[in-house]
Amino acid sequence: MMGAGLLVVMCCIVYSPFFHNFFIWDDDEYLTKNLLLNDTDGLKRIWFDLRATIQYYPLVFTSFWIEHKFWALDPLGYHLDNIIIHCINAVLLWRILYFLGVKGSWLAAAIFAIHPIQAESVAWITERKNLLSGLFYFLSLYFFLHFYNPDKPLNFNGNQNGKRPWTIYGVSLFFFLCALWSKTVTSTLPAVILLIHWWKQNCIRKKIFLMMIPYFTLGFVFSIITIQLEKFRVGAIGPEWDFSFLDRLLIAGRALWFYIGKLVWPNPIIFIYPRWSIDDSIWWQYIYPVTFLFLIFLLWHWRKNIGRGPLTAILFFAGSLFPALGFFNVYPMRFSFVADHFQYLSCIGIIVIFSSGVDKITGDKKSLASFILLAALLTTLGKLTWNQGPVYKNELSLWKDTIKKNPKAWMAHNNLGIALFAKQKIEEAISHYKMAI
Repeated sequence: MMGAGLLVVMCCIVYSPFFHNFFIWDDDEYLTKNLLLNDTDGLKRIWFDLRATIQYYPLVFTSFWIEHKFWALDPLGYHLDNIIIHCINAVLLWRILYFLGVKGSWLAAAIFAIHPIQAESVAWITERKNLLSGLFYFLSLYFFLHFYNPDKPLNFNGNQNGKRPWTIYGVSLFFFLCALWSKTVTSTLPAVILLIHWWKQNCIRKKIFLMMIPYFTLGFVFSIITIQLEKFRVGAIGPEWDFSFLDRLLIAGRALWFYIGKLVWPNPIIFIYPRWSIDDSIWWQYIYPVTFLFLIFLLWHWRKNIGRGPLTAILFFAGSLFPALGFFNVYPMRFSFVADHFQYLSCIGIIVIFSSGVDKITGDKKSLASFILLAALLTTLGKLTWNQGPVYKNELSLWKDTIKKNPKAWMAHNNLGIALFAKQKIEEAISHYKMAI
């Protein structure tokens, strides 16, 4: 209880500046100008009309529909709920890692909770998608592990009569469906479950694979729906997404190292990062995918010496990021190939490698020096996240901060122009419109 309480207190302190923020980009389409939130007919359309919302995430829009009855358009309530869900996710992650016997599990959950790359998901009301899908993702995984414990002989979790509690399996499957109803990136969960069992057992039994078939089926169906909506409803189709498979491989390789680098050195944090120029005729661009594949090869080669844990963590990281690596068209690729909120779940893999390594180095008896260093690390991460609060104050502050750090972000100039025009600052708006062009 003390560990969970400390995680919650840390989250509440670090994200407290976010309570004073207003609505930003995309919040209008999801919330402030969404007429579906006004009545029960709108709620019905949220669930049964694929064309009613920009993306088919009915649980996210249902959460907004319910909150709208309490908060109307007061942003405080929505920010409060985002922070609460993120706190719950951090606690669930800790308990899952602890159940799996991962060393440094609390430290990993603490870093996950307050790392500045999470600020975007927590501060941006629209990214309730990440938080809510993460909640159900963790719940599904938690219940499945209790149903089919990879640490027990033959993975058998039975009651005193030797019968497997299949209702727990049903609960896990239901929560997985809820995760898909919140964001389709969670479709990677069945692969993660198989990966965990390979890590623990050094094999994947036929029984566990068969149990994953309903998960894979649901994930595939929802992925197809999302891919089609992303193209023809959101608009992720056209010359901006006209890449060959080789181009997409180069994008993915660079993105993987980008996300690792941002976890290690989270500065600067930008809402829209610069969009790279991809050219498969330039030799050095192949360094990114080749070195990442070589890293996987090395961890596979060393698995008998260092264990399967590091390889499992890297595969979790890459696999969980796969839907956002550029192999499928997503709208943000129009202006950037990467975004902090894309690695909300996948960052766990890299964080676990670090926290487990720290635990191994410090040993069972933690010295005062190691405690001070870790406290300093968490304080630094918390301060960096705290500093992100004013960035998300409103659209003006968001786009000004983006342009300051990424002056060539044409979309930021365009959106800042719109925000300035709405405030009758015509000359400033025209200046940014010209920059966008």
